[in-house]
Amino acid sequence: MPQRSAGLLIYRRIAGDFEFLLVHPGGPFWARKDEGAWSIPKGLIGDEEDELEAAKREAEEELGVAIAGDFEPLGSYKQPGGKIVIAWSVEADVDANAIKSNMFTMEWPPKSGSMKAFPEVDRAGWFSPPKAGLKILKGQRPMLDHFLERRGSD
Repeated sequence: MPQRSAGLLIYRRIAGDFEFLLVHPGGPFWARKDEGAWSIPKGLIGDEEDELEAAKREAEEELGVAIAGDFEPLGSYKQPGGKIVIAWSVEADVDANAIKSNMFTMEWPPKSGSMKAFPEVDRAGWFSPPKAGLKILKGQRPMLDHFLERRGSD
């Protein structure tokens, strides 16, 4: 069975136009990557954990703030590596400059025997739909498309 993650496509409206909050992964692997590297806040679903609760928990861990609002299911999206991401959209206004992510540790540099701590998310940003389409991971682009298709008449 493929791994399953849950996440939130957080949006806001500025002068009637949508913007999406995306997060950039921390750590040395992602340090020099930008376009096609950003993601919705998401993470693995725990055993017996409710999918939406997992999405909210992961967003809070990556942003440092609890997200509240009307959560609308977006769907399930198979990623190029086989993982399934289950996503909800929610309108919220988060200060992207004030996020505080949890940390993870890894051996760095590789084979050095030295463990270093890195933020799971090193930054967040608000992006217009065209810019978000460039920034977001390829496997998550359909989330933006489905959201905009559903909200096109708003």
